[in-house]
Amino acid sequence: MWLGVDYYPEQWDPSLLEADLDNICDLGCNAIRIAEFCWHLMEKKEGEYDFSFFDHVIERAKSRGLSIIMGTPTATIPAWLAKKHPDILSEFENGTKRSFGGRHVYCFNSPEMYVYSGKIIRALAEHYKGEKAIAAWQIDNEFGHEGSDVCYCAHCRDAFRRYLREKFSGDIHALNETYGTAFWSQEYNDFDEIPLPAPTITTHNPSLRLDWERFRSESIVKFADFQTEILKEVIPEAVVMHDFPGGGLGKHVDYSAVSRRLDLAAYNNYPVWGGQREPLRPHEIAFGLDYIRGLKRRNFWITEAIMGAQGHDVTGFAPRPNQAKLWAYQGMARGCEGLFFFRYRGAAKGAEQFCYGVLDTDNVKRRKYYEVQSFFRDVKKYASALETPIRSQAAIVYDYDSLAAFRIQRQSVLLNCEEEMKKFHKVFYDVNIPVDVIPADSELSGCKVAILPQMIIAKPEFQEKLRKFVEDGGTAVLTFRDFVKDEDNNLVFGKQIPVDFDDFAGVHVTETESLQEGQEFLLAGEGDFSCTQSEGGIFRDMLETDGAEVLFRYNDVFYREYAAVTRKQQKKGFVYYLGCGLEESVLKQIMRKIAAEQEISFEHSASGVEVVCRGTGSERIRMVMNHNSFEVQNGDLTLAPFECRILRENV
Repeated sequence: MWLGVDYYPEQWDPSLLEADLDNICDLGCNAIRIAEFCWHLMEKKEGEYDFSFFDHVIERAKSRGLSIIMGTPTATIPAWLAKKHPDILSEFENGTKRSFGGRHVYCFNSPEMYVYSGKIIRALAEHYKGEKAIAAWQIDNEFGHEGSDVCYCAHCRDAFRRYLREKFSGDIHALNETYGTAFWSQEYNDFDEIPLPAPTITTHNPSLRLDWERFRSESIVKFADFQTEILKEVIPEAVVMHDFPGGGLGKHVDYSAVSRRLDLAAYNNYPVWGGQREPLRPHEIAFGLDYIRGLKRRNFWITEAIMGAQGHDVTGFAPRPNQAKLWAYQGMARGCEGLFFFRYRGAAKGAEQFCYGVLDTDNVKRRKYYEVQSFFRDVKKYASALETPIRSQAAIVYDYDSLAAFRIQRQSVLLNCEEEMKKFHKVFYDVNIPVDVIPADSELSGCKVAILPQMIIAKPEFQEKLRKFVEDGGTAVLTFRDFVKDEDNNLVFGKQIPVDFDDFAGVHVTETESLQEGQEFLLAGEGDFSCTQSEGGIFRDMLETDGAEVLFRYNDVFYREYAAVTRKQQKKGFVYYLGCGLEESVLKQIMRKIAAEQEISFEHSASGVEVVCRGTGSERIRMVMNHNSFEVQNGDLTLAPFECRILRENV
């Protein structure tokens, strides 16, 4: 288990190094994370590599038994490179170049970026290939963050056209047919006529825009793979990872695809950031952690765990005493097996002066320092349990193309796909059932319930896997806007919705509508739900049944003949179809029925108290976390505000 801090010795007077490393050891760290933003320090002039600064830092860290997480420095290109090759800088939608001075300002399709980053990474790897103290290599920093996942420069335009030429085997007529470019006279005679989907009147072709989303993702995946390949070529035994930011489901990049070539995924966990009135709610933090764990369906690291208030230009909410410590425990509970606090000391200069660290710039040890120290001291006792894998019986399944399709055509002003996922996740979180948040190309084996919120793109290979999952005894939960379009982001002529799944689900959609606030509609339960009256909203599919059991029906004068929620048995398993947005109370009832059918056990806890069990046999532990700002009684336990109690389970 790696426990440490993010340390930036290059930002401080060298005379502080020895005392800093002593303090880091005093905290209970066994590793430091360094060098991710130091390209210029390593290469002040083109081709003149100098790693002596970090040689010294590593040597002094090693003398204290500290290991190293080494970063490749490509997230922040040096000024001399931007000056020599200004076209290395990415562009906004309006064609304006991004200015040198921030971070992540390079274009992922710049040939010069590949040349120069390849040289610095190779030189760095060759220099440190025999360094046993380096426990892992972090490539770049937060791929696609802060808008760096989009670029509209000439490099991207040309690369996009090559991408399409390859996809359609050079056949422009096939592209025209697939996209339906007869609409609005959009036919192309050559791939060089194809535009980037920059702002225009009305909107661009949805098929073009989906391929643009795929291209944006592939651009980042290729660059990540490029870095990984160099490190593995020079240091075959290297452990390669990347630190993913929050908000991954809304990026123009598929982080699960970025993760495939990595040895492990890491996460920069910011429950609160500058400008937020208050932190994310505990179940939302848990969702982010479960999403990161789902990238590779294995344990992960947290490379940036906050301890103080955060913000660039606007300072954020300061975590209350023991609150950030609790977030660290929550991360460990949900699959983190290596944690680094950001940052050892807050910056005195530069853009992150208000990202407060374990120490502030006055360099005085206070509450935050001792909270980190106590966390490291305590969590080490449970390393063996916390390093075991998490096995979840429920999964929320997402598809990058479907998420992109909703970015392209939102369809409802109230619909937020990630928020819909979180609604399902919260139902399980509230009764302490572990959940995986996984990409659609994951295996479903081991799961009992697979929930597919708004998977609008119908992909035959996935649908076949889902059928087998259900027939073998699983429960699939479909929602409104599932399987509406084909893989080219087009509606499908002559087929009912859910496309190629209507017979299996036992329903088809006859009409559909999007709702806004104040347009909620009544629902009436049937069968097991006959005593339940409720409201729905956001969207609704009018469902006709073809062998499915009706659980809820629309209860308004125009649409009473249509089902809203259905269930159909297929061999050993079930398919549920939720045709509209549901109130939380009804969603809980439906999920409770599904959990009972699948014999999934759950545990009630006091409001705001999260319970997670980890480990096996004699190492099994029970983590009880009070996310409330007040004392809570949970069974026999009295929990102080933001307290985590870890108990050995009797087996």
